[in-house]
Amino acid sequence: MNATPALGPMPRTLDVESLEQFDRLVAEGARRMSGWHLQSIDFSGRSAPLKALDPSGAVFLGCTLSPGMEESLRARGALVFPAIPGLPFNPYRPGLYTGQELYEGVESRPYEETPDALIYAWTKQQGRAGVASALSVALHDHHIGESLQGALEGPFGGRKIVGVMGGHAGLRGSQAYDDAARLGRGLARAGFVVATGGGPGAMEAANLGAYLSGQPEDALEESLRRLSLVPGFRPSVSAWARAALAVVGLCPSGTPSLGIPTWFYGHEPPNMFATHIAKYFANAVREAVLLEKANGGVVFLPGAAGTVQEVFQDACENFYATPEAINPMVLVGKRYWSEELPAWPLLRSLAGERGMADRLHLVDSVEEAVAALG
Repeated sequence: MNATPALGPMPRTLDVESLEQFDRLVAEGARRMSGWHLQSIDFSGRSAPLKALDPSGAVFLGCTLSPGMEESLRARGALVFPAIPGLPFNPYRPGLYTGQELYEGVESRPYEETPDALIYAWTKQQGRAGVASALSVALHDHHIGESLQGALEGPFGGRKIVGVMGGHAGLRGSQAYDDAARLGRGLARAGFVVATGGGPGAMEAANLGAYLSGQPEDALEESLRRLSLVPGFRPSVSAWARAALAVVGLCPSGTPSLGIPTWFYGHEPPNMFATHIAKYFANAVREAVLLEKANGGVVFLPGAAGTVQEVFQDACENFYATPEAINPMVLVGKRYWSEELPAWPLLRSLAGERGMADRLHLVDSVEEAVAALG
């Protein structure tokens, strides 16, 4: 009987995300590229080292190659995913977004001409998307997910993530907005990473509070005052974004926090105060990711249908989780969640026999919310 040949070890995956990194590997004596993932790099001036290396088992994602090099790499065993023309975004992007990137040029031209708005306009033009569009969107969201995980393990250093959920309609200058900012500040000062849906309203406020958590109290007060001069993103996203840019300019290096928005809600612009923005096309993926990453619990501020959906999506995950995997849920606003949108009684009923009861908290102040997670 012939013996089945043993499978060798899988090649180690190495993400190569810059030309400098590639040059360093070559200088260090690399000969084989098996397991390398090379992403969005311009190799037009590196044909000689590419010809000298063994590319078998390497994956090239949206890289720029000299004429004939794509065929050469394929013939020698590489997998090459070419750039997809006509897109206003990079489906192979190697990192998360920043507010400055999404709003590039908004200082001198209308929001409608920024990358964020152009990408949203592209989504509205797709209709029944073809294979190229569907593949581009799926590749983009996959790479955003990988970059998000890398950020959680890198810049955020494995710290607990606390999600802050709340409505997008809260205006700058309102008590609800100021409270959300102080919540973000309190959570960041307690050592948590603040994660929001990345949009306006309570989401922007929580990211703002986290961003300025390393600054004196009067810095937050002055920022709230400046922002209140442009209360909302209607009628002008441009003016709304410029007011935020001015605040960022006063404090260019704030405390890192996460925003996880979606182009599905493209009419809700992303906020500037999340330093790391994981913007997805697929809203269902975005919502699941936001709750999944919130391993330190979730604080729910008063909101409408979207926030209610998030309350019960989180409750469902906790309901079926093992006891050690149940994360805290903190609802802020006793009257709101008990009478106006009475989610609290239903949550308590669900929690009765599932080990959730001691992880549910109904509070009236942001200070109590921070304390409940401590």
